[in-house]
Amino acid sequence: MKLTVVTTNAGKVREIAEFFGDAIEVSQVSLDIPEERSVDVSKIAEGKARFAFGALRVPVLVDDTGFSVDALNGFPGPYAAFVLHTIGNQGILKLMEGVEERGARFTTAIAYADEKGVLVFSGTIEGTIVRKPRGTGGFGYDSIFQYRELTLAELPLAEKSRVSHRAQALARFRDWFFRERMPGRNANR
Repeated sequence: MKLTVVTTNAGKVREIAEFFGDAIEVSQVSLDIPEERSVDVSKIAEGKARFAFGALRVPVLVDDTGFSVDALNGFPGPYAAFVLHTIGNQGILKLMEGVEERGARFTTAIAYADEKGVLVFSGTIEGTIVRKPRGTGGFGYDSIFQYRELTLAELPLAEKSRVSHRAQALARFRDWFFRERMPGRNANR
């Protein structure tokens, strides 16, 4: 089975491919998708999936991720990619200087679209913002987001692909996909 992931982020594609192993063949397509404005990443992902399926006419998987910092009243939230490209991790750390409450979370919404419609699956991971970046793996905010004792950038990809917000959303999608679209196939292969 092939699954087309619509994204410009190769890091996301590597995580998704690692998650599925050889159970599903993952390919990447970049597409200029107009993004719906919402504070709800599920609504954003749903709109992106609907547009991508309409443009490509093949089953597609898209995601949208929000990164919320408690001390910043949930900022950057659904604007995580824009904030990363404008002020980056150093900007977030600058905003957090002197702040003791460092709780944060990632929420990912995975949207699958095919000729039958669009379904959304989500996952959330709780953690804290470290005081300086750590680790060389991952992408985006991974080097400043600590999950348990390690940042996501310090986790090996196989471990991150098992515990992350994206992994949770993908697990929910996988369970549904194998039950509804590929019955008789074992989801854990």
